[in-house]
Amino acid sequence: MSRPSVPAFALVPVTFIALAVAAALTALSGRYGYHRDELYFRVAGEHLAWGYTDQPPLTPLLTRLSITLFGDTLMGMRVVATLSAAITVVVVALIAREFSGERRAQILAAAGTALAGFVLATGHMVSTATFDLLAWMVIALLATRLLRTADGRWWIPLGLTAGIALENKYLVVLPLAALLIALLITGPRSVLKTWYLPAGIAVAALVAAPNLIWQATHDWPQLTVAGGISEDDGAENRIMFVPLQILQLSPFLVPIWIAGFRRLWRPPALRWSRAIALSYPILCVIVLAAGGKSYYALPLLLVLVAAGAQPTIDWLQRGRRPVRRAVLAAGAVLTAVTSAAFTLPVLPVSAVNLVLPVNAEQGEQIGWPELASTVTAVWQQLPAGERDRAVVFAGNYGEAGALAKYGRDLPTAYSGHMSYADWPPPSDQQDGPVVLVTQERSPRYEAHFGTCTEAARVDNGHDVDNEEQGAHVLRCTGPVEPWSALWPKLRRYY
Repeated sequence: MSRPSVPAFALVPVTFIALAVAAALTALSGRYGYHRDELYFRVAGEHLAWGYTDQPPLTPLLTRLSITLFGDTLMGMRVVATLSAAITVVVVALIAREFSGERRAQILAAAGTALAGFVLATGHMVSTATFDLLAWMVIALLATRLLRTADGRWWIPLGLTAGIALENKYLVVLPLAALLIALLITGPRSVLKTWYLPAGIAVAALVAAPNLIWQATHDWPQLTVAGGISEDDGAENRIMFVPLQILQLSPFLVPIWIAGFRRLWRPPALRWSRAIALSYPILCVIVLAAGGKSYYALPLLLVLVAAGAQPTIDWLQRGRRPVRRAVLAAGAVLTAVTSAAFTLPVLPVSAVNLVLPVNAEQGEQIGWPELASTVTAVWQQLPAGERDRAVVFAGNYGEAGALAKYGRDLPTAYSGHMSYADWPPPSDQQDGPVVLVTQERSPRYEAHFGTCTEAARVDNGHDVDNEEQGAHVLRCTGPVEPWSALWPKLRRYY
């Protein structure tokens, strides 16, 4: 069966939009500060491995690369995130083209992606979701081209991209599973009847093998982490799934992606793409059943936005054109303002609390230097003769990462959280006092460190209600047993 060709690509305007996104993200990349995860990736990049307790190796590797090329600064680290967001804008426009979107539709798809809150949030800072989003979009582009052309050879680059994505985050198996289920339901099943499919699977497995082997030889710690997240947050994730799907992408884009679903599902000319439309609700069911976070399904909404760009352009040409164009323009401006306010560091630090109910990650970029200075002050209160045997121990990887970055007058900070537990612990000779940093006091936890007394409380100086505001800095008499024996008891997976 013959497949339709695609229109010419709107290279110049789409590239301009991508560059505008890159420019905006670069201009704002130095405001506020590091996110707790970025502080963790920075240290993880100094301990390169084929795997980590809570993630595959790609994000720490890219963080290390960005720091090496552009400097050990906030702006230098975030260059890779900025580039990822800009490329994502181009890829979504290419997906719109696969759905026969003409020049203006491609531009609209690129603009909608550039204004989407989730895209700006993941492009602003380094996270596993940053590169996961780009990988999903490339996979969607390759899958769309596979279905449009019915050329099984596209399974090979699709498998290669999936393998690379698996070296960043295992979530990529979810959209692939949703697509396969949708293909079995709606077809075209012919694309499954080719030796290129198992070849693509083999390529994906080969690329992903180093991390999978690492996980297998370390008792699959990432499954333990995932189970803890689902157990702790599953109910809340299910309740907030639909509202956050709308808010995190943009309410303005809702009619566009609904039009995209209808366009892929109903017109005979795009019948080959029905599986792509069905993939989104299937993925939502999978994520809800697993208690996953709402953003796990957001990338497929961008595919529907790409599909809905052409019917939106067609809508603008009917009826009262000036009114409809004014509505679209007003929606775009409103989206730009709200997306920036909720995802980018454009507000004064004193106003950040206003956006925390929608995007708590804004607050997690504030207060790390203050935490480090507070811990440093407590450390300096220790008698000089005891410091050689003393230890700084942080309750989570964000605190430990902040002390590694900002604690210039401190020794190495240790932690049992995530992969910090896999890096060398203190020596047994370090049996002196422990400066313990913890968000909440726990007598059972503190019992590992002898008698603990509160020495200070962390204050970020802006009254930002983040996780570390009011954290406790304790002075403890010392470990109750040698660190080598105590270390396994201090490991935390979430």
